[in-house]
Amino acid sequence: MTWRDFLSQPAPENYVAGLGRGATGFTTRSDLGPAREGPSEDQIKAAVAKRSAQLGLTESKDDDNDNDDATRYQDPDNEVGLFAGGIYEKDDEEADRIWKDVDDRMAKRRQKQREAREEADRLEYERKNPKIQQQFAGLKRALETVSDEEWASLPDVKDLTGRAKRERQARMQRFYAVPDSVLAAARDTGQFGTTVADDGAANDANKDGTVTDFAKIGAARDKVLRARLEQESQSSGTATAGSATSIDPKGYLTSLSSMQGAEQSIGDIEQFRKMLKSAVDSNPKQAASWIAAARLELTAGKHVAARNLIAKGCEHCPKSEDIWLENIHLNENRNAKVIAARAIEANPQSVKLWVEAMKLENDPRSRKKVIRKALDHNPESEALWKEAVNLEEEVEDARMLLAKATDLIPESLDLWLALARLETPANARKVLNKAVKKLPSSHELWIAAARLEEQLGESTQRPVMKNAVKFLAKQNAMPKREEWIAEAEKCEDEGAPITCRNIIEETLGWGLDEDDDRKEIWMEDAKSSIARNKFETARAIYAYALRIFTNSKTLYLAAVDLERNHGAKEDMWRALERAVVACPKVEIFWLMLAKEKSSDINEARVILARAFKQNPNSEDIWLSAVKLEADSGFIDEARGILATARHNAPTDRVWMRSVAFERQLGNSDTTLELVREGIKLFPGAPKLYMMKGQIYEDLCQLAEAREAYSTGVRAVPSSVPMWLLYSRLEERNGNVVKARSVLDRARQAVPKAPELWVELIRVERRAGNLTQAKSLMAKALQQMPKSGLLWAERILNLEARTQRKALLAEALKKVEDDPILLVTVARILWAERKLDRAQSWFEKALLLDRDVGDSWAWYYKFLLQHGTEEKREELVAKCILNDPHHGEHWQVIAKDPRNANKKPEEVLELVAASLKR
Repeated sequence: MTWRDFLSQPAPENYVAGLGRGATGFTTRSDLGPAREGPSEDQIKAAVAKRSAQLGLTESKDDDNDNDDATRYQDPDNEVGLFAGGIYEKDDEEADRIWKDVDDRMAKRRQKQREAREEADRLEYERKNPKIQQQFAGLKRALETVSDEEWASLPDVKDLTGRAKRERQARMQRFYAVPDSVLAAARDTGQFGTTVADDGAANDANKDGTVTDFAKIGAARDKVLRARLEQESQSSGTATAGSATSIDPKGYLTSLSSMQGAEQSIGDIEQFRKMLKSAVDSNPKQAASWIAAARLELTAGKHVAARNLIAKGCEHCPKSEDIWLENIHLNENRNAKVIAARAIEANPQSVKLWVEAMKLENDPRSRKKVIRKALDHNPESEALWKEAVNLEEEVEDARMLLAKATDLIPESLDLWLALARLETPANARKVLNKAVKKLPSSHELWIAAARLEEQLGESTQRPVMKNAVKFLAKQNAMPKREEWIAEAEKCEDEGAPITCRNIIEETLGWGLDEDDDRKEIWMEDAKSSIARNKFETARAIYAYALRIFTNSKTLYLAAVDLERNHGAKEDMWRALERAVVACPKVEIFWLMLAKEKSSDINEARVILARAFKQNPNSEDIWLSAVKLEADSGFIDEARGILATARHNAPTDRVWMRSVAFERQLGNSDTTLELVREGIKLFPGAPKLYMMKGQIYEDLCQLAEAREAYSTGVRAVPSSVPMWLLYSRLEERNGNVVKARSVLDRARQAVPKAPELWVELIRVERRAGNLTQAKSLMAKALQQMPKSGLLWAERILNLEARTQRKALLAEALKKVEDDPILLVTVARILWAERKLDRAQSWFEKALLLDRDVGDSWAWYYKFLLQHGTEEKREELVAKCILNDPHHGEHWQVIAKDPRNANKKPEEVLELVAASLKR
């Protein structure tokens, strides 16, 4: 009887695979067979007739309606019954498309609201059910600030193995106190006792005749205890590597260098020794493992063991330079020479070993002998030739060696340059020409040739850099413009200014087209050189740029500024002379030149006369001539120039200068006559009205002064200083109500002027209405939240000291770059005795705006109390150079007729003395 294989037997009837374990069967299209054909025409007619009969009989029955609804929304792609054989035509497709558009339109009507609602629900769900990744997102971002040192100082992970294993390891590492008898027995093992004990032996003698030395026993016990304590103290920072089987010897070399001179615990050294021994045994051909092992023994104080290890390493790795060098360093000079000889015998091509062998020799002759042998084996080593040249004391011998070296190594730039420096000028040219043929792409050779011509004084006759640019361009070896600038700065540092200028002249325009912003690029290059204190290079850049842009005002101003700050007076005069010739219509150059020459009044007059020819009706030149004559004491000449200027250049500035000149001299009648005439000619000049009112105030004619200011504010309602003078006049006379009314009118005329708001707040504060002042301040800050003047007034005069820091923080967020606010910060830090920070804020204010005289005065007052003499002198020099003209306190003193002829440093002292903290 044959038994069938189980899998080959047919399945039982109604068998469903997996039914016993709860699986369910399923039916596929292959089980059903092919799809049925649609109904025939007879069937369709019968179905229609049957349907009509049903509709007529069951029209009022709800159950039948439900059945009809069930078939109403059937799938059009899977029709059954009556429409099973229908054809899908274009009309059907058009209808489906229209319905689809309607569905899409309805879906989009509330799409934004629906998406917003879904997004809100999602965010709310994520907020209530945050993921672990989101919970630690802030901590992950904080890891960006962790430095490498902090990472390295993180403690190691604790041992998370089982409790039994931890206890077993703790028992293995546990130390016990050893009895003295055991230590003494171990010490005396194998020794003979030479003392005989009597019956009345001392207490420290044993029965067997041995004597216990408690001092040595205590020392041994202290040594064991110290080792244990050191191990415990360092266990937190030392990795537990008991289970490690391999290490990185190269990385361990670095760690050993930091271990030199440091006390290591016995356990650590032994552990490292085992690890390195494992590394050496597993791969004896790795030199780094031997070096690490030797350095470990050296750290442990076992020099002999270190030498033995490194000697074995040299036997296993004879082709390694590093291991031979380590062996040489670990031995004394005599043994080191023998080792060096063996190392060179194994590696005759090693330059490092030859150089190390040369350093082991004490006398120069022996060193030369070693280097020459090295050159026999390595004739093309540039490093060996340099060592050989450095050993030569005679120039001729060094020259011969360099000549031989350049023949053997023609591609060495350093050797060619060294040979050129040692040769005579005539031969140096030949050497450099020969070097250029060997190294055609080297621009350093051309620079060396240019410096040689500069030393010989023939740089103008031999345009080396011009030829260099042509040659390097043909060779496609032209460096970038930035590299040429770096080479020029290098020549400047090494004392070759002519070569520096020649490099800039021939290469600054390289790679730039006329379409590029060449002027801006060159100005940036010059500023960068000035920032690096390379003034000769910057001077050459400006000179080249001015040859291209001959009439550029900005370039001439930058060049003059360079000479003023970093050059001699003669250089500045020459720069200004070139400027007035190139730009004769630019008045500022004439004025600067006349000011620089003001020490010689005749020469200054000649300059101004030349300026008059080029600019006959320039009020600036007229006023400069007046200032020159007045400062020199020629009053009548100054008055005559002003009269001529009023006739030839009748401007409001000329009339104001005339009025101010007569006022300074104390001629009240002439002053009033001039100011009346000026107002008739220039009724829209607010300064004339202000000067008229101030003149009447000086004469104590308050009614006339009030009339002058009242007329002025009606004629020029936009003049803020005139409103302020009018209000202060009324307040000084005790009419606070009138002063308040004037300021209210002023705020209507100029609503966005913070000076008017501050003045009104001060009027209320001085009148004792602090609540009203605070209310006005709140309104002012609503309209002008970025006014540093308003914030400074609020912080210093309206709020308590305890609120200053919070207000300062708020003000600094809202106000951008306001010197008044920065000075306020400095003053508050000064009051809190934070002097270094206060000084830095004063300097920030000066850098932000150098024309505000109040900033200079506050900083000078600060330095008078807490600064050095050098710092004060530096500040005064900078103040003179910048010549500030604005500031609430500065203008009051600078424009006082009594201070008309005072210099900026004198005005600075007066303003600083008038300031009150």
